[in-house]
Amino acid sequence: MNHQTNEPPMSQRAHRLAHVAQTRAALAAIESGTLTEHERADLLRMREEEKVARDVYLQLYDRWGIRPFGNISGSEQAHMDMILLLLERYGLPDPAQGLAIGRFNDPALQSLHDDLLARGRQSQAEAVRVGLLVEELDIFDLRVAASRTGKPEILAVYADLERGSRNHLRAFHRWMRQLGTSYTPTHLSAGDFDTIARAAHESCH
Repeated sequence: MNHQTNEPPMSQRAHRLAHVAQTRAALAAIESGTLTEHERADLLRMREEEKVARDVYLQLYDRWGIRPFGNISGSEQAHMDMILLLLERYGLPDPAQGLAIGRFNDPALQSLHDDLLARGRQSQAEAVRVGLLVEELDIFDLRVAASRTGKPEILAVYADLERGSRNHLRAFHRWMRQLGTSYTPTHLSAGDFDTIARAAHESCH
């Protein structure tokens, strides 16, 4: 599969690269502390969880050509890059280093990827449901991880990623409505999901 065709427009890529560079500079100006076990585990998992989103979206874009999968896969790469900045800052190993698309170190995330991809390849409607599931899971997990840290730099990155995930959820929700299908949230409450889905686009990378 040739994933080069899935790249976002140059202006979008440049904006994302600039955002990551800006975050790198901001992190360098803050003195780092010591991670708790929860913080360490959350950062390592989040690096691969964002890879799940990127890899599934790349492959579903190849299968269906639905625009959000192509556009959002680039944003998920930026999310991976942001988490990598935190791993580097704290001297943590990169669990995604050298892994091909669709390959993961965490067995649970490997299983999640494989299940999501199999479901998403069934139909366009199911693919969009997979996108919604991935984004609400990201939002849920980012909120849990944020509740287990008090470090402002980690909280800032998590908040940044959650804004992106809320926008992604809205994009998939619009496609869901266009396809005339439905979706029942499993990680967020129905009210929270609906509020996010119907809110205006937020400014982010």
